[in-house]
Amino acid sequence: MLRMESDTFDLLDLQLLSALEIDGRAPFSRIAAVLGVSDQTVARRYRRLCAEGGLRVVVLRDAVRLGQDQWMLRLRCAPDGAAVIADALARRPDTHWIGLASGGTEIACMTRPRNPGEHDDLLLGKLPRTPSVVEIRALQLLHRFYGGPVGWLPKFRALDEDQVAALRPRYPEPGPARLEPEDAPLLAVLERDGRATYPELQRATGRSESAVKRRLSALLASGAVYVDIEYDSEILGYPRAAILWITTAPGALDAVGRTLAAHDEVAFASATAGPSHIVVTVVVRDTAALYAYLSGPLGHLEGVQHVEATPFLRRVKQLTYRPAR
Repeated sequence: MLRMESDTFDLLDLQLLSALEIDGRAPFSRIAAVLGVSDQTVARRYRRLCAEGGLRVVVLRDAVRLGQDQWMLRLRCAPDGAAVIADALARRPDTHWIGLASGGTEIACMTRPRNPGEHDDLLLGKLPRTPSVVEIRALQLLHRFYGGPVGWLPKFRALDEDQVAALRPRYPEPGPARLEPEDAPLLAVLERDGRATYPELQRATGRSESAVKRRLSALLASGAVYVDIEYDSEILGYPRAAILWITTAPGALDAVGRTLAAHDEVAFASATAGPSHIVVTVVVRDTAALYAYLSGPLGHLEGVQHVEATPFLRRVKQLTYRPAR
């Protein structure tokens, strides 16, 4: 179990983050009742986490449930060009999780093309014509072992089973995971603010408040979209992150991926097509903790043949937005 190590934030802050990861649109009154504090305390802590911890609640499309392609890009760049290219990529709506790594000469970027044209425009058009890009590796994500709707915070076990059950949202019977063209205005607002009120969503969509409420519930129930939170892991005492590019024996791929998903350090894990078989994001306290993980739980894992670790220098984009520097 992970331990929170922060001089500024405490267990209640961690519990609030964990509650929002379960249901990011839950009223403060319900969260307060589950955590045993006042509504005002939850509201005050929430505002501080937003102001000082980078907290944002957003609604995201789930590419896995929607059957859409996802790619992890590794771009090797000239030293003076990586930051500019990363910032340009961050402005694209089809990019997520952009980070600078390898001494500032490599960009790691997850992209979710909304149509084949976006994919071709990026990989066959813009990037190959960018002089500072020295090498492009594109790895298609094949199978998600961990991440997406399941966040990293449950590994702290800050909430007990009864609290988790009380916070878990209740949706109608799920239908097919499908987005309609008329969902675009609704999702545009929720990608910026996942806690936008129903009157705000009504004004943005031109639909009645009850219609908006029904449609959002249906989308969440089907898994087409999910509510996620973003925050700076440094506030929990875990400021370091790295991507691991892992090669496995072919028959061990699934077993290794499932085992990695249970490791406390792992925030995301997916099977990939390409030179490596699994890509993993780990979050740790410091470089010593990264070494301990590489040489310990990962190093002793049967079926792992090769690991390349790429520590992040700076996060350029998280989910739908670029964090403040």
